[in-house]
Parts: sequence; structure tokens; C-alpha cells
Amino acid sequence: MNGTQSIDSPWGVSVFGAASVDAAPDLARLRVAISQTKNKPGDAFAATRTGVNRIREVLRGHGVPETAVSTSRLNLASQWSYGNERTFLGYECTASFVIELRELDILEAVLVDVVDAGANEVKGVEFDVRRKRELRARARTAAVAAAREKAALYAEAAGVHLGPVIHIKDVDAEQMQGYRSHSGNHGGGEGDLTPGRVTVSAGVVLGLSLVGG
Repeated sequence: MNGTQSIDSPWGVSVFGAASVDAAPDLARLRVAISQTKNKPGDAFAATRTGVNRIREVLRGHGVPETAVSTSRLNLASQWSYGNERTFLGYECTASFVIELRELDILEAVLVDVVDAGANEVKGVEFDVRRKRELRARARTAAVAAAREKAALYAEAAGVHLGPVIHIKDVDAEQMQGYRSHSGNHGGGEGDLTPGRVTVSAGVVLGLSLVGG
């Protein structure tokens, strides 16, 4: 029988609610890397270490603390070109940086200077907020309210009353694309950016019992 025609285990109502909170970003993570290719592994390591030191010096000049800079271990890989024949190009040594900036007004200058210092891969800039835990809590509270409002509408239309909540399921922001929300607070998932804002989202599935009208 079609699943829309019967409910195998009737117990109540299950509803989804979502909400989002917007905030101006106050944090940026700059992801860059430096890679050098040389004929000998030792030369590639040395050239990359020199570049790493130059980048760190530039960051110190901008007042970026060491604790705000995360550097990967040096990675070495052989490089080849594939044309009419396979040609060995050398050994490529790479180091990646994640630079956390709390002063957004220096972002452009820092990016320009680290590229000038030798960072030859810019992997992106991620904007964030330091109060994310507080904003997430507000979004979760609003998501619960949205779910309860939806459940109340269904119950009223069906001529029954809502009983207590008997099930709560948190929905990760990445999973929210699989749901359709009728919440009053619409917004993109976490990480969606519009000029001047970061959106922190939350979703929840509530299960409530029903009592007769």
C-alpha cells in the first residue's frame, strides 16, 4: 500500500523547524600555501622553509600573533609533465597556512603581503563570527519555536490537541538541505555569505504526542 495512505505505527506528530541568525563577521581565516620545485629534495625543502620564514615575518609585521597562524608540515612530492613523453620536473615541497585575523581591515594588506613574500597558492578566505556558540543557541531556540508553531497548526486543522514533546532530533546545517522548512526565519546554511553578514543556522525535528479534541 502506498505510504501516503496509511501510517503503520501511529503515535503523534513529527515536525521540522529551522531558523537562522545573521551577524556581521568579526573573524577571517585566510588559507594560503607556498610551494617550491627544485631538482633536489634538499633544495626544495630549503627554498620552502625560507618562504615560510618570510611569510611569518610579514605576519609579525602586521601584528598577527603566532597562535593565530597554523602551518602544515612540509610535504614533498615528485612532479612530472605528461606530453608526448613523461618528463620529470623536480621535487615540489609545499607548506600550507591558515591565518586567523580578528582585524578585518588589515585582511587585504595581509593577503597582498603574504603573496609578495612567496605564498603562490591562495585557497580562499572564510568569514566567521566569534560569538557562534551564542548565535547557534539563539537559532536553535527559534527553530524549536518554529517546529512547535507548525505542530500546533497541524493539530488544530486535525481537530486534536498537542501532548508533550516525546522526541527531539538535532539536524546539522549540512543536512538541512534535505528538509523543507516553513519557519518564519529563512536563511542559508552556515557558511552562506552575503555582503556584510554570516548566517548561523539550526534545525530540529520534534515529535509530539496527540490527544483527542
